[in-house]
Amino acid sequence: MKDGDQTIELFRSAAAYINAHRGRTFVILLHGEALASPNLPNIVFDLSLLHSLGVRMALVHGTEESEAEIAAGGSLPVTDAAAMAHIRQQAGGIGIELEAMFSQGTSKSPMHGADIGVRRGNFVSARPAGVVDGLDLQYTGKVRKISDEAIGRELAQDKIVLLPSLGYSITGEVFNLQPGEVATETARALGADKLILFVPGDGVSGEDGAVIPTLSMAEGERYLGRLLARDDVESRCAGLALQAALRASRAGIHRCHLISCRQNGALLQELFTREGSGSLLSRDDAHLLRQAELSDVPGILQLIAPLEEEGSLVRRSRELLENEIGNFNIVEWEDTLIACAALYPVNSRFGEIACIAIDSRHRNRGFGERLLASLEEQARDAGMKVLLALTTSADHWFRRHGFEESGLEDLPAERREFYNLQRNSKILSKEL
Repeated sequence: MKDGDQTIELFRSAAAYINAHRGRTFVILLHGEALASPNLPNIVFDLSLLHSLGVRMALVHGTEESEAEIAAGGSLPVTDAAAMAHIRQQAGGIGIELEAMFSQGTSKSPMHGADIGVRRGNFVSARPAGVVDGLDLQYTGKVRKISDEAIGRELAQDKIVLLPSLGYSITGEVFNLQPGEVATETARALGADKLILFVPGDGVSGEDGAVIPTLSMAEGERYLGRLLARDDVESRCAGLALQAALRASRAGIHRCHLISCRQNGALLQELFTREGSGSLLSRDDAHLLRQAELSDVPGILQLIAPLEEEGSLVRRSRELLENEIGNFNIVEWEDTLIACAALYPVNSRFGEIACIAIDSRHRNRGFGERLLASLEEQARDAGMKVLLALTTSADHWFRRHGFEESGLEDLPAERREFYNLQRNSKILSKEL
């Protein structure tokens, strides 16, 4: 495919996401690490593109001093008068710099013709955090109230609202706030559709270092303690962002994204492609297991194609799959097909499990087990007594789930007749 054709297909594939995001409200958090990243201008370009596509945005930013929060493992730091003066100065400078970046519009700039308006104000009311464990935190504060109506008016006028991690008290004092708390409370007050948190790493990583693309609330809680217990800045930043995301999810925000502040285009890839880039914490059980329908055939073909190429699965034509679609169960994630498996009746006593395929970004998360359990239940309901599985590469997986090795002579005659000797698949069985 030529580069021009790839660009056209990219635009077409993004259309559904553009329509889904138009008119939505996003709250964005830029921690100190993101503000110091050389990739910050590209992030601003991408946020400007979101604005041009009709996304309403409130942008929360920290300061360099807010990185003390990271060093303290997320506990509230002490902010004395000298530190507060420095933080106020930093916040003002960062705000001016961001306003300048959103004001770009030269003919060579990606923001040419954007004409974006940015608004700042006393949108966050605060109170002192007080004395914690006998320690006076002085000018460290907590969010008391977000002026959601005032912010809403600015958003309705197509402005980007800029919120520093500062709050103003009824006594006229200024308090240092945790950026994550400001972002979470702003998202809650606005009823935001998404909370997007930029982190130094690629998202939430598992023990093998691979990024976990989707997290349930329970999974997020499990990973939180591990991240905060680590000493490196990337893990600690991801932990604090995940902590904020969990608070937002409990407050009713359905989608929270942790995205790399260092990777160019990570925001656009996360929001406008099927593959994504980062980790999504979902408040809902977005995994839907159901019986497949004819409309799922293109998704199943795309899912099984890599396994057919490597020889793990027997090739299936579209016509064959359409005829056999009633044998398949699938798992969807946010309307995207990410896993499939099939149960083929052999006779009244035997059934065969086949065509188990899981999107590479969603493996090792239990979807294979869920599909197998659902097909076993269907087999029992149909009166089957034995399940078969023929595989060239997954025999250990089937053994972990109760299957035992069998021989060709154990296959019923109806299935033995079609056994492919060249493939030499291992035969496993499980009594129900």
